[in-house]
Amino acid sequence: MVPVGGRPRGDKPWARAPVKSLQVPVFPLNTVLFPGGLLPLRVFEARYMDMTRDCMKREVPFGVCLIREGSEIGVPAIPEAVGCLAKILEWDMQQLGVLNLKTRGEQRFRILEHKTGDQGLVSAEVELIANEASIPIPAKFASCARLLEMVVLDKGEAIFAEPHAFQDAAWVGYRLSEILPVPLAAKQKLLELTDSLSRLSVLQSFLESRGLAK
Repeated sequence: MVPVGGRPRGDKPWARAPVKSLQVPVFPLNTVLFPGGLLPLRVFEARYMDMTRDCMKREVPFGVCLIREGSEIGVPAIPEAVGCLAKILEWDMQQLGVLNLKTRGEQRFRILEHKTGDQGLVSAEVELIANEASIPIPAKFASCARLLEMVVLDKGEAIFAEPHAFQDAAWVGYRLSEILPVPLAAKQKLLELTDSLSRLSVLQSFLESRGLAK
């Protein structure tokens, strides 16, 4: 795949502080993207091809939101209010008309208002949600980190973007939220939580109910 490169630019609006709001194109999907998560995408609709080209040209992310109403293809879907910025890391087009993307979740955001353009592309004014502080995992949630370590050993490191942070409460909570077999609505609620320990508490309860933690 072709990396999206260029040296960092100091004028990226989401990298400045403070930021009250910014405009982003929104890609409603049947998935929930978490900060630091990897999301491969196959883009073929004209509206999203144009969106992707524009984002790569300007070196800006787009927003990913879980679909609240509608579907990924055809009539524009209504997105959930909280989503995550997606940075394009690599791209290729091995098949004409199909763009393969490798993206990574960045900062979460909350939609203030959104509109749909003539081509069916959703754009939104969003406010960024502050990143959660990096705190060590309390001993009572240690089984959450151990489960992730087992997953990496079994599936390989490529399942998660590096660097891995098995001792960081937010990182572990995000990664478990990605891989556990819970409904998308539950993943959305986990994304919306702003306290990493509360998220781990929910995940620990789920693991205990399945006999995967004590």
